[in-house]
Amino acid sequence: MTPATDLTRAELAVLLDEVRASVGRLAATVGNLTDRQAGEPSALPGWSRAHVITHLARGADAYRWLLALARTGAEPGPRADAAALDRALREGAERGAAALAEDLRVSLDGLFEEAAAVPAERWATLVPALAGWRHPAWFTLHRAWREVETHHVDLDLDLDLGRGTAGWPAGYVAWALDATAATLAARGFPVARLEATDLGRSWSLGEAGPVVRGPGHVLLAWLAGRGPAPRTGTGEPLPAPPVWPLPPVPGWG
Repeated sequence: MTPATDLTRAELAVLLDEVRASVGRLAATVGNLTDRQAGEPSALPGWSRAHVITHLARGADAYRWLLALARTGAEPGPRADAAALDRALREGAERGAAALAEDLRVSLDGLFEEAAAVPAERWATLVPALAGWRHPAWFTLHRAWREVETHHVDLDLDLDLGRGTAGWPAGYVAWALDATAATLAARGFPVARLEATDLGRSWSLGEAGPVVRGPGHVLLAWLAGRGPAPRTGTGEPLPAPPVWPLPPVPGWG
């Protein structure tokens, strides 16, 4: 799906189903955490699992706000800025596992309720990311999908939750690599091509640089800062990817 293309109703329905499935897997993981496990470190430096779960809940609230804006054409109340989100993160991370799980459930349920209320003709409405770039309302669901799958992996540090990057759904990996490869190519990232050996897919990034091959989830984990760099056939070191995720390229203006 390129940034210039709007989703059809059928594609939107498939995307919603994918996000619901990812949310269901995340909810099962979070619901099984003990208070001790919730307070232990996540894979993100300086963040406990409680920080990650709180971040996901506040992110779902932010995406719900964007969908309400698209649906009505008016801001649905004040928007939480970066300072407010940081404060909510610090305060929310002090809670126990049950409170964290309930907060996450309520926020994600609210997101899906708002998505169900958006009229078909309003999904193409441009809404502003907090960072300032704009995207169609339907891309909010892609952002939520990426948050859920990425941070589900971040919860897995030193705990056998059955979630590594190998657990990422193939559909998610393919979409995320599509979006990431386009961004890297536009930024002149010094890799010639990515090849996902398990997906039968490849992405040309430029004319010079190494060809990087491996399972799709391994490539995405490297580019997303969730895994080591894959080995190349020549053994040459790979460049460090930029901070991920980046705004879509070419974007919507």
